Amino acid sequence: MGIIEVNENLRSELNNAVLCWLATVSREGVPNVTPKEIFTLSGRDRILIADIASPVSVRNIEDNPIVCVSFIDIFRQRGYKIVGLARIIERSNASFRTIGDELLAMVGDRFRIQNIIEVTMTHVSRIRAPSYQFYPERTEQEIMQDAYRTYGVTPSRGGQFNPAFRKDVSDL
Repeated sequence: MGIIEVNENLRSELNNAVLCWLATVSREGVPNVTPKEIFTLSGRDRILIADIASPVSVRNIEDNPIVCVSFIDIFRQRGYKIVGLARIIERSNASFRTIGDELLAMVGDRFRIQNIIEVTMTHVSRIRAPSYQFYPERTEQEIMQDAYRTYGVTPSRGGQFNPAFRKDVSDL
């Protein structure tokens, strides 16, 4: 596996993602997948992820640095799967603030970043919902309209979404 460089499409989609998923595997072979909300691209081949409360992910990476990061635009129903080699940059590391300056700015006072998980990409592949394969005649706009209905949201000006909740919170 060679090192992968980020193209503009991947950069744009990752920058617009609100959540990514980090998959790791323990020494015993047990998988672990956790959502991450603070992440960014770094340079041409790395993703930085804030470890806010992920001791299992950190322990797994220390034992096995091969990870998978994925992110999906739920409305377009597509995204990317990125396989790479991770390393943990501890808060005590002299370069923690320099490497993590963008992550630190993103969290502000909301969270304390315990470590930075740096993933050097070795393989990138597209993720697409089955509807792209089974209904190739459908446009992306049609797929998005179905997703809006499914998730009960309506697009507003500026690309933000207003929830149109179908259930009362007490129903959950």
